[in-house]
Order: sequence, then C-alpha cells, then structure tokens
Amino acid sequence: MAGSVVAVSRNGEYSFTKPNRDGIRLLAGLGVEGDVHAGVTVKHRSRVAQDPSQPNLRQVHLMHEELFEELAEAGFTVAPGQLGENVTTRGVDLLGLPVGTLLRFGAEAVVEVTGLRNPCAQIDDFQHGLLKQVVGRDDNGALVRKAGIMGVVRSGGEIRPGDGITVTLPPEPHRPLDRV
Repeated sequence: MAGSVVAVSRNGEYSFTKPNRDGIRLLAGLGVEGDVHAGVTVKHRSRVAQDPSQPNLRQVHLMHEELFEELAEAGFTVAPGQLGENVTTRGVDLLGLPVGTLLRFGAEAVVEVTGLRNPCAQIDDFQHGLLKQVVGRDDNGALVRKAGIMGVVRSGGEIRPGDGITVTLPPEPHRPLDRV
C-alpha cells in the first residue's frame, strides 16, 4: 500500500484549524516542529487536565483527503488543515491500519500509528452537524470514528505535499485502532 501527501499543516497556538505550510519538520519522539501538540508528554488540553505526565501518543494527526469528499456529499466543505490535522493523505486507508504500522514519508520521516482521533464537540463549532458525520455507528451498533489517526515520530525529517507514503505493517497478530 502506498499513497501521497496532499498537504501539511501546523500551528504554534491552540486553535481548531491549522494553517497549511510548504513543509513541516518531524522531530523524533516529539512531533511536528513548531506545533502546539509537539512534546514527549501529552499536550491535548483535556488530557493534560487528567494527567499531564501521560506519554504523548498524539504527536502527529493524519487525515485522509477521501474523507473530505465523503463530507462534501453530505453538504460540508472541508479543506486540508481545517480539522486540525498535520498531514493530509491520499491513497492510504488510514482507518484500516493496525496499531504499530509505520508510515514513511519521503526519504527520512517515519511515523508509528498509535490510534484513532476522538473528535470532540468543537468540530460542531467549526460546522454544525459535522460531528455526526465523523463519528457514527456501523450496522452492528459499534462506534465508528472517521476523523483521522494519530501517531508518534520514530524518525525525523521533512514532509512536503507530493511526498510519497510507504506503509509497513507490524507483525501479526494485528491490533485494530482504538481512540488515543
């Protein structure tokens, strides 16, 4: 499985959206250089309030561009970076990857997939009704989260739009993604 980077985004301040950039630099063990969520320990406000010493399993937020097309069919307009992701991808089934998958961007950067993003009510502040589009239930009643995945940086490097993405699955048995 291979795909490509559509856009990269970062923000040094807490904000729902992240401006697109010409490139971002990943720092091993920390996240996106200059992004408010970079660090060894958790930076997400609600998680910090619970326990600020938790490891940061949410250093990089990745979202598939195909979701924007699905949202457009439901009447929503969403562009890269607007839902807070750092890397917008195309051609990789991000939600179908198991925990521990390695994503290589370009020649150097490697992100290890840790789990699913758990979107909160802020998404409805961005566009009313959007939360129901990215969190729902399948035919069996199981919760389905579609707002991207999270990962940690294993190997630093630059990521730019147009870079290729190479997927390396972990050894079996595979563990399905859950919220982090």
